[in-house]
Amino acid sequence: MLPDPTVPASLLAVLELVRGNFTTPTFRTFAALVTGLIAQTGRCTVTGMLTGAGLTRAWSHDRAHAFFSRAAWNPDILGVSLSHLIVRRLLPEGAVLTVAVDDTLFKRRGKNVFGAAWQHDGAAKGPKPVGRGTCFVVIGLVVELPVLARPVCLPVMARLWRPGQELSKVDLAASMLSFLAACHWGRRIHVVADAAYHGKALRDLPATCTFTTRLPASAVLYDLAPPRTGKRGRPALKGERLGTAAQLAATAVFATVQVTRYQRTETVHLAELTCLWYGSFHTRTVRVILLRDQDTATGHDLALVTTDLTTPAPALITRYAWRWSIEVTFAEARDLLGVGQARNRTRAAVERTVPFGLYCYTITVAWYAQHGHHPADAAERRERAPWYVTKTDPSVSDMTAKLRRVVIAARFLPTRPGRPTEQEIRAVQQAWAAASLDTSA
Repeated sequence: MLPDPTVPASLLAVLELVRGNFTTPTFRTFAALVTGLIAQTGRCTVTGMLTGAGLTRAWSHDRAHAFFSRAAWNPDILGVSLSHLIVRRLLPEGAVLTVAVDDTLFKRRGKNVFGAAWQHDGAAKGPKPVGRGTCFVVIGLVVELPVLARPVCLPVMARLWRPGQELSKVDLAASMLSFLAACHWGRRIHVVADAAYHGKALRDLPATCTFTTRLPASAVLYDLAPPRTGKRGRPALKGERLGTAAQLAATAVFATVQVTRYQRTETVHLAELTCLWYGSFHTRTVRVILLRDQDTATGHDLALVTTDLTTPAPALITRYAWRWSIEVTFAEARDLLGVGQARNRTRAAVERTVPFGLYCYTITVAWYAQHGHHPADAAERRERAPWYVTKTDPSVSDMTAKLRRVVIAARFLPTRPGRPTEQEIRAVQQAWAAASLDTSA
């Protein structure tokens, strides 16, 4: 049994679904640290998780540090277990999975922090997008919940990337996507990513995966390979050079359609072409979709390339717009749960603490969708903050706050009826007596 009442029963019901990833003692630590990270409103270090769980006097801080540095559990396997939880509990039967891919930097100091280095930081403030820290490549399932108007990205896998190592960010992403597809064998998976994710590693993705990304401005496209001529020699692998996206847009014929993106329905101009992106996808046929906004007179605003040859272009635009949800997840995970604030330094601890924090984000949303939502939540929020006059749906901040209130309530409201022990009665009586003496004095 966990220290009573460290973990609320409703949260424990969610955590029980991934219990198979841990031994019994390690699961007790895992459940307590998840609760502590979610409940902690101060610094979310490893010892801060103990403070949030209310276990600073009951457990040694080494127990919490050992969970990340020495305990036997695998963050990838845990993430896959969470992905199965999402598929079974939050998605319709047989639903196609939409997966967002991106990387983010968590700033770290100190010479002995494994994997920390000066590198690109897309979230940096100022003219120079550079920072020192650890970079993680993250994949998350994008889901539409009945309680939210916008899609939300739930991280299910994250791996540390180090500058100078043999594997690139694209290699790490392709490896995680292949692993996820193998664990959801036979299920269709649509992957969306920004322009940084393209390359040879994506050629070997399973046939059940499609990949959609923004086409780099320098990418050169080719026509499909011509039919065989019957002559001797190797047949041509690609057709004539078509040029870059800008060159294609200069002669393309655009059609006016309506697309839904970022919770708005807009009228845009679209043009599409079936071709080859030989440098990245080799001989695999791709579609290029050129999008021009209604108020744009010249040029194209967006060029997408996808291996999905059947989905209509407006639906592909909507799907790609879902990619932004992973950026929102990164910001909320930092601000609400303090992901990246842990100050561990060893390799195993560094590689597992950030994925653990991102999984706590997934667990929080899954808990709210299954156990925490109430139709009056948004109205109660507007009552406490009347300036949110247009608020109709709960935010992830509201979900986290509600789970924190549940954790606090569980510590003071017993989960089962019972009589106090003699020691507890005596302690209360002594406290009352001490208080009366102080008052009389």
